[in-house]
Amino acid sequence: MIRIGVFGAGRFGNIHMNILKEIAEFEIAGFYDPDQEKAAKTEKETGLKRFISEEELIDASQAIDIVSSTPSHFNLAQKALKKSKHLFIEKPVTSTTEEAKTLLSFAAEAGVKVQVGHVERFNPAFINAHDYILNPMFIESHRLMEFENAKKDVSVLDDLMVHDIDILLQIVKSPIKKISANSVGILNGTPDIVSARIEFDNGCVANLTASRLAVKNMRITRIYQKDASISINFLDNKTGLIKQNEETGIKLELPEIKSANAIKDELTRFSYAINNNSEPAVTLDHAIQALAIAGMIQDKLKPQSNYFSDIAIS
Repeated sequence: MIRIGVFGAGRFGNIHMNILKEIAEFEIAGFYDPDQEKAAKTEKETGLKRFISEEELIDASQAIDIVSSTPSHFNLAQKALKKSKHLFIEKPVTSTTEEAKTLLSFAAEAGVKVQVGHVERFNPAFINAHDYILNPMFIESHRLMEFENAKKDVSVLDDLMVHDIDILLQIVKSPIKKISANSVGILNGTPDIVSARIEFDNGCVANLTASRLAVKNMRITRIYQKDASISINFLDNKTGLIKQNEETGIKLELPEIKSANAIKDELTRFSYAINNNSEPAVTLDHAIQALAIAGMIQDKLKPQSNYFSDIAIS
C-alpha cells in the first residue's frame, strides 16, 4: 500500500481525496492547505489528518498528489522530489516550461515516478474513439467554460486549451509546421477567449478554441479523415462516427461507451506505475510538450486591452 499525501483542499483536492479512499493501493497519509478555514472544513468532512506544514506531509508520505493552485506547483513538487517522493501533479504541471524541465531533472535524479493529470486521456469517450482515429486531416476542438467555474489564477491556455493540445499530440504523429493565434480579453485585459490554428508537416490542420466566458460548458473535438469523421464529446462522454457506406452514402454510428471515472482511472494508473516500476501514463515529457506548444500560442497573441473598460453598464 502506498502512503500518499495531498496538497490542496479545494474542490478538486476534495474530489481526489474521496477517490483515493476508493483505491485499494493507496492509504491517505493526510493533506495540507495553507487556508486554515478551508483545511479545517475538509478535515471535518473527510476525517483525514490535516498537516500543519508542507514538510511534515512530505515526510509522512511515500507519494504526493499536488492538486493546489498552479503557482504553487513548482515549489511543492521540487520539495517532494528532493525527498525522493513519487509525484502526481495536476495540469498545468507548472507555470513555465523551464520549471517543468527543472522538475524533470529532479525526478531523474530521485529515480521516482511522476505522472501529470491530463485527465482527458482517460475520458471514456476518447478511449472509445481512439481506435477509429487513423490519419486525421482536419481537427476542430471547442472547450468552453462558464465564467463562474473557470480558474482565475491561470491562463485560459494553460487551464483549458492545454487539454486539447495534449490530445492533439496523441493523435497527430507529425512535427508542427506553423502556429497562428488570436485572442480577446474582455474582463481584465488577459485573454478570455483564444483561437489557435496549428498546421503539421503531414498536412493536418487543427483549429482549437478555448473560452472561459461561455454561457454553457462545452468540450467537443471533431476529427475528419479519409472516409470518416469522429466526434468526441468529452463533457457527456459520447462518441459519434460518420463514415462512408456503399448503400446509403453515409452511416452514423454511436459506439457504446462503458461508464468510467477518468480521475479514478488516472490515479489507479499512477499506483500501477509505482508498484510495477513502469512508465506513467502521462509523463513529464508529455506535459512539457503540451506546455511548450501553449507557450508558442501565447507568443503569437498580441497584447489585449479590456474592450469594455470604458463602457458604463447600468
